[in-house]
Amino acid sequence: MNTLARCFRFRWGSLSAGRTVRILFTALILAVAVCGWNIKPVRADVAPPETPPGTNLVPGSETTQVRMLAETVILDVQMNAPQGSFGQARVAASFTMRNLGSVEERMDVRFPLTFWNGSSDGFGHFPEIADIQVKVDGRTVGTHRITTENPESFYPDQPVPWTAFNVVFPPGEDVQIEVSYTARGYGEYPFVAYRYILETGAGWNGTIGSADLIVRLPYEANPQNVLIGEHTGFSETSAGVEIAGRELRWHYTELEPTWEDNLEVSLVMASAWQTVLKERQALEKNPADGEAWGRLGKIYKEIILYRKGMREDPGGKELYRLSLEAYQTCLELKPDDSLWHTGYADLLWDHYYWEGKFAAPDDFSELFQVVKELERSLELNANNSRARDLLEEISYSVPDVVEWDGEQFVLLILTATPVYTPWFSPTETPTLEPPTPTATVPPATATPAALSQAPTEPPTLVPSSPPAPTTPAEQGTGIPVCGGAAAFVLPLAAVGYWRIHRRDV
Repeated sequence: MNTLARCFRFRWGSLSAGRTVRILFTALILAVAVCGWNIKPVRADVAPPETPPGTNLVPGSETTQVRMLAETVILDVQMNAPQGSFGQARVAASFTMRNLGSVEERMDVRFPLTFWNGSSDGFGHFPEIADIQVKVDGRTVGTHRITTENPESFYPDQPVPWTAFNVVFPPGEDVQIEVSYTARGYGEYPFVAYRYILETGAGWNGTIGSADLIVRLPYEANPQNVLIGEHTGFSETSAGVEIAGRELRWHYTELEPTWEDNLEVSLVMASAWQTVLKERQALEKNPADGEAWGRLGKIYKEIILYRKGMREDPGGKELYRLSLEAYQTCLELKPDDSLWHTGYADLLWDHYYWEGKFAAPDDFSELFQVVKELERSLELNANNSRARDLLEEISYSVPDVVEWDGEQFVLLILTATPVYTPWFSPTETPTLEPPTPTATVPPATATPAALSQAPTEPPTLVPSSPPAPTTPAEQGTGIPVCGGAAAFVLPLAAVGYWRIHRRDV
């Protein structure tokens, strides 16, 4: 995956107004980035605001002989979340505690109401859990609020709030503590994350004898709606998960927890997956519903796309295949629908941009299909602004494939033979053979008949190598930081930096 493309490409709508100013500004930003930054792959510009995670109980400040023998934590993800929320889960945590000493211990046990380590949500806010309830040996107990000093140096004057409740631990006896509350997820559509902090359990005596953590979904769990081995940009599902029906499970024994043991789970938002289930059910009733196939392809597309990139986990790759099939079936049933042709082209273009050109840089067949679908879209509706926006993006990203001549789009790839040049060549960029009569897309006011005919088969590739350097200065020792790399990045990323992804087709 190209690092610079991951860092800088996202989408904006039409670039028609003020095109020159924006592109020049983009070029300046990217040139500075290439020359001066140590860039690493990222999938989001900033982390979304986090909500207070679930957290193991914390003993009083004194040394204790009380051990956490066992714990079971269940995060029950809710299908419907409050407006403005990414998702929520009901949390039920049960702890079996035993006093290993010879004398009774009485203490205020604590549970954090916000971030246990005193940090903020990433934006200087400290949201709190509002509905916490506590039971000791099956009886509801009263709680009171306490605060402690903030260990986080960024917020030394911001106290950390806790709910505290008094517990008596007789020697040699088990005490059962239950804590329940509502946890809100955090994320960026269509992905949501939930966390549970285990490391605070290290404050009790010895190890945690056994720990079972369960995330329960309101539908069947699978690698398509649970991201495994994939970082979303703000979360990554903890290793060691087992999927069983609706549940994700982690089990630990004799655990001395550290921050590395804290639970994290990355999911497709319940609202988004509910849409998948709804469209699947509609197609079970009427498999000839072309609109339903298109909507299914669209929601599949949404749940494989990050702001900057595509899912690379097995579930994500399977969803891409399913999205292709859904769009293709839609277009078999509705071949004259301009917008669904555009939606299909958008899926192919995303895949080519993020995956295809790196996996097979000399294969233009996918890009050829993208342009063919957009040509068909505009044959059906010359005023399809979404198709034109996508052609405009392609013309900036790969100018030798689609060109804007000031009045219309020239679909070079449909009538010329691309010549492949390595993407990271410091001396050349991909070019086309001298153009022959080209397919064009007329201005939006023209009629569909104004589109010219074009070949129906993808072009044959002609490998080409860059000329050999003639002097040591031209030879260099690698990819020039401010020369070849910048020349490669600017045309590819210029339009992408500005265009926020459209997910309406």
